[in-house]
Amino acid sequence: MKKLSKKALKESWIRWEAGYLVDMTYQWEMAFGFCDSMIPILKELYPNRPEEVQKGLMRHSGFYCTEPQIGSIIGGVVCGLEEERANGVEIDDETINSIKVGLMGPLAGIGDAMVPGMLIPLLLSIAVGMSQDGSIIGPLFYIIAYLGAMIPISYTLFMKGYTLGTKSIDILIGETAQKVRKAINVLGAIVVGGVGASYVSLKLNFTIGATGGSEGIVANDMVNTIFPNLVPLLVILLSWWLMSRKNVSSLKMILVFLIIALAGVAVGIF
Repeated sequence: MKKLSKKALKESWIRWEAGYLVDMTYQWEMAFGFCDSMIPILKELYPNRPEEVQKGLMRHSGFYCTEPQIGSIIGGVVCGLEEERANGVEIDDETINSIKVGLMGPLAGIGDAMVPGMLIPLLLSIAVGMSQDGSIIGPLFYIIAYLGAMIPISYTLFMKGYTLGTKSIDILIGETAQKVRKAINVLGAIVVGGVGASYVSLKLNFTIGATGGSEGIVANDMVNTIFPNLVPLLVILLSWWLMSRKNVSSLKMILVFLIIALAGVAVGIF
């Protein structure tokens, strides 16, 4: 009975992790990166049978697109299927491709929500705060934190996909995973709120009630007495509303705020 070695599985994962975007195209997306990751698997399962290796590579050269970190679990599942096929189990090309296609869409949705949707913005918001005054600590933090989180997650999911098969998907959609995603969402909101309060600076410089010899009250001081950093909060909420609800692009937002800032300074509001 043929059994994939740990070495072959590790090499397959490394090839995927290091090369899923190297030869990406709009026509095939990550197909050739996935195909390349199958080379050590097929060579170990079919030694001295190059025709079977060629058939396997053709089998895995079809369109493939998913979130690469969370989606690494698919590679593990496919390794298990290839192992069973090499041991005589009746698994045809269509079955393998159907499982790949059936998993890549849902896992892309889960992965995109967790990685680019939650983790990356969270890490970037922290890194931006560290990068004030041109510090290199921010970029270094982001690189180390991202790789430190993604490499173990990707590797673990790949191996779980191999050992558990399609049952491994429960890891990503189970109750524990939902609690983790909720916790990351809450933490992300807290961090973004803290960064906004610390680095979004907008002051109302006009005075209220200035008559005769009285200097009046600076509007910004009065607002902060009632609600500290209320104006920056309103700016952040306005930005979120325009971008998420009205689909205003970030470039348009920059132009709008630039115009408002220039006009406000010119008339003495800011």
